[in-house]
Amino acid sequence: MTNSNYKPILYLLMFNMFITMGGIGMIVPVMPAYLEVFGARGQIYGFLIATFSLSQFIFSPIIGNYSDRYSRKNIIITGLIIYGIAQVLFGYTDDLWVLFVSRFMSGIGAAFIMPTILAYVGDITPLEDRGKGMSLVGAAISLGFTIGPGIGGGLAEINLDLPFYFAGMIAFMTAIVTFYMLPQQKERAASLTQSPRDNIFKQLILSVKLPYFVFLVVVFTFSFGIANIQATMSLFLNDKFNYSPFLISTILVVSGVAGVIIQLFIINKLFARFGEVKIIMVNLMLAAVTLYLLIYVSGYFVILTVASLNAIAATLIRPAVNTIISKMAGDGQGFAAGVNNAYMSLGNMIGPICAGVLYDWKMEAPYIFGTFILLSCFALTFIWSLKKSNTTDATEPAVDSL
Repeated sequence: MTNSNYKPILYLLMFNMFITMGGIGMIVPVMPAYLEVFGARGQIYGFLIATFSLSQFIFSPIIGNYSDRYSRKNIIITGLIIYGIAQVLFGYTDDLWVLFVSRFMSGIGAAFIMPTILAYVGDITPLEDRGKGMSLVGAAISLGFTIGPGIGGGLAEINLDLPFYFAGMIAFMTAIVTFYMLPQQKERAASLTQSPRDNIFKQLILSVKLPYFVFLVVVFTFSFGIANIQATMSLFLNDKFNYSPFLISTILVVSGVAGVIIQLFIINKLFARFGEVKIIMVNLMLAAVTLYLLIYVSGYFVILTVASLNAIAATLIRPAVNTIISKMAGDGQGFAAGVNNAYMSLGNMIGPICAGVLYDWKMEAPYIFGTFILLSCFALTFIWSLKKSNTTDATEPAVDSL
């Protein structure tokens, strides 16, 4: 079901995604200094990030299925409330184990919010505007990651706990705004009852048969590779260059600005001219090269430039993959978004664990390993595109033309 006047709803959904991602980004530059209070280092940092992704991995397909049958609005509001409680708990506690509980709760909240928003966008946007809708949501994600670290780094100069309390308060306020402003939408159930409803592991097995399975694999490998830089960048800059939370947040903010601008004003034109698959391949290569370069570059502005190019690559890949999956999903937008988020969460879960262990062994190791993973993802996409271009099945249109 599409809505010809979908833009006001889309903007509100973007705002919800921005708040969620802003809360995540807000704590990134704070974490190295914050974990020092607990005597924790790379492995603990990696496991904390993985805990967030683990709960997303478990709950995203479940919530995606549920949102296909019931009100997406109520699910988003519930997620914001859970997310807000988790953020406040993270800042309040003095016990390391409670940090893990808080991160697990944050992941549950994000699992309620993120796939449901993607499914809602798939519902309200016409097929010809699907790429634009997904890119705008992607811009909201990037903007959250861009502004969040700046706010977090600034608030941390006052008090290390303050970013977490602020993120929780904003989540609660957003839940109230969403309650009053987002339309109540009942999703049809009859045509979707045949979608897999098994546990997450059975769903992953069944996903092999989905027409967009190859792009779910891309989501996993890309998320795994990018997680290596996201999980260790703050530690890397702090340990190698002794950068403060404010300087780290500045790099994260500036590197995200270009990505936001591209998603708002350029990406839809790139999709129309080159197609999503070419965009994915080019930027996978760019992400791999810039990730590897981070090992060798030095100087604040050089690091800023390379990090910005890496952020631009990530910015372009995510909406391209989301658009392809949404186009191929048909009526099962909630299920597709849930499985998509599960594969992303699986990569985000395993990646930080590997990155944390590798970082404590050798500082450069996560970047070398991440580069290899991204290049493997490029090879997978390239092989798929060759097979697709050589197919003679006229009944199956090329993905770029969907």
